[in-house]
Amino acid sequence: MSDFRVFAQADSASATRLTLSPEESHHLVAVNRARRGDAVIAFDGAGTEWTTTLADDRKQAAVLEVITRQKRTPLSGALTLAQALPKGTAMDGIVRKATEIGTTRIVPLETERTQVHLEAERSERKLEKWRTAALEAAKQCGNPFLPEITATSRLDAFLATSTDHDLKLVASLHPGAISIKQAFAAYRAEGQKNPATVAWLIGPEGDLTPAEIARCLAAGFIAVTLGPLVLRCETAAIYALSVTRHELG
Repeated sequence: MSDFRVFAQADSASATRLTLSPEESHHLVAVNRARRGDAVIAFDGAGTEWTTTLADDRKQAAVLEVITRQKRTPLSGALTLAQALPKGTAMDGIVRKATEIGTTRIVPLETERTQVHLEAERSERKLEKWRTAALEAAKQCGNPFLPEITATSRLDAFLATSTDHDLKLVASLHPGAISIKQAFAAYRAEGQKNPATVAWLIGPEGDLTPAEIARCLAAGFIAVTLGPLVLRCETAAIYALSVTRHELG
């Protein structure tokens, strides 16, 4: 298998040559030191992969010669992560790990206890940074699908648009929360197979407020405990996604 993996986009499904962006060209040729004739795997973030060789090693416009093209099948179950914004660079790590687990969509959230509030210009910069983190993770782990990362949303706005998920879970420290296994068992007990779409809502440090949890439950979310220990929000996100991916098989 090739050690080189790049993001690329084709003009058509039958393209025989792929010209990389300046950023991808620089990373492949200048950083990774690929040379003409080297094998390279290219992917478009939507499931298409090409087996190629490096035909032109220009640092600003490298060209790949396509050998084969294939369309990869997505993992079972589309996962959405709605994540209350943590402080510092923790969101970068959450995006990377969520991409490695195969998350389909990531929605950064502002909640009552969120301490990070992004103005328009800063929000755009953060969004670009997170998308770069997802791309780097996809290259590293071999995921041919890039998650959609949306603009930052308020909690109530996300709840209003979450109706198209088969199973909706919110991590909660409040009494009455059930385990992930119990939530899946209850879903299957209704005669359903595994859900095709799952939404996870992870609150900020200190959890969502009781009023926010109540609004989540009213919107059809199930309060789920992540165990007896209090997890940091970045740990909670990866724990929840990992166990869910296991449940989906």
